[in-house]
Amino acid sequence: MIDEMEVFSGNAHVGLAQSIADYLGQPLGRMEITKFTNENIFVRILDNVRERDVFIVQPICSPVNENLVELLIILDAMKRASAARITAVVPYYGYGRTDKKDQPRVPITARLVADLLTVAGANRILTVDLHAAQIQGFFNIPVDELTALFLLSRHFQEKALEDLTVVATDIGISKRSRDMAERLGTPLAIIEKRREGNGGKITVHNVIGEVAQRRCLVLDDEVDTGGSLEEAVNALLEREATEIYVSCTHPILSGDAIQRIARLPVKEMAVTDTVPVPEYKKLDKITVLPVGPLLGEAILRIHTGMSIGALFE
Repeated sequence: MIDEMEVFSGNAHVGLAQSIADYLGQPLGRMEITKFTNENIFVRILDNVRERDVFIVQPICSPVNENLVELLIILDAMKRASAARITAVVPYYGYGRTDKKDQPRVPITARLVADLLTVAGANRILTVDLHAAQIQGFFNIPVDELTALFLLSRHFQEKALEDLTVVATDIGISKRSRDMAERLGTPLAIIEKRREGNGGKITVHNVIGEVAQRRCLVLDDEVDTGGSLEEAVNALLEREATEIYVSCTHPILSGDAIQRIARLPVKEMAVTDTVPVPEYKKLDKITVLPVGPLLGEAILRIHTGMSIGALFE
């Protein structure tokens, strides 16, 4: 029988883990994570977790490989410490964009990471807005995928923007964009684009939908280098959009993304804190919405056997 609940944090996003713990009204579990001179990671759990319901908060964000390996080692330590159930809380699922074999002789790394997490000891996965829905099927353990759609849509509902069109950055996110459009009561437009090779170069071929003389809310699941966003914004402005807003769940913002976003004529960019957003990335136009309460409520529901789906009904 599962006894008490404990929430632990790796080094990837301690601030988010603390926010979750605050929502649950309990302290974070104690754990020691060190790195030897040979760069090997060592984990020692300082609390008794035998027969406990354990939740480990660790997005697979930069440095991606280090945070992934750290999570795997924590999972193994929890399994060997006889935790009753181990849930990996992975708000951002790194390697999620490599979810299919779209070129000859390439891996499906999203599936590989799923196997690694399961073998390491995870009994359940809790995540937010996967890059592709089929990633859930890569696991042989339960996966609870939360969405930040309601959090982000509420933010723009409160703005009551007139003449607004929701714009999907590509066909892949059109379903999520349609859901956003329905919640905001607006039309939907879709950008038809092509990614050339693995270098991230994007070419916009067409914008399907009415955007002229309208405010546009560009929706994506993540913003990495900002290349897709820049092309999307330029394409909308060429088609006489009046104002541009941006909404994304995961603000990866790697490379020169911040400099690129700073010079884009974007009125506001609303994101969540599924990954850390350091101070130097918090431009005046970037609004960070907290997901700690959402994840905290989901953890509480998992622990008590309540419905996760009811959160979004």
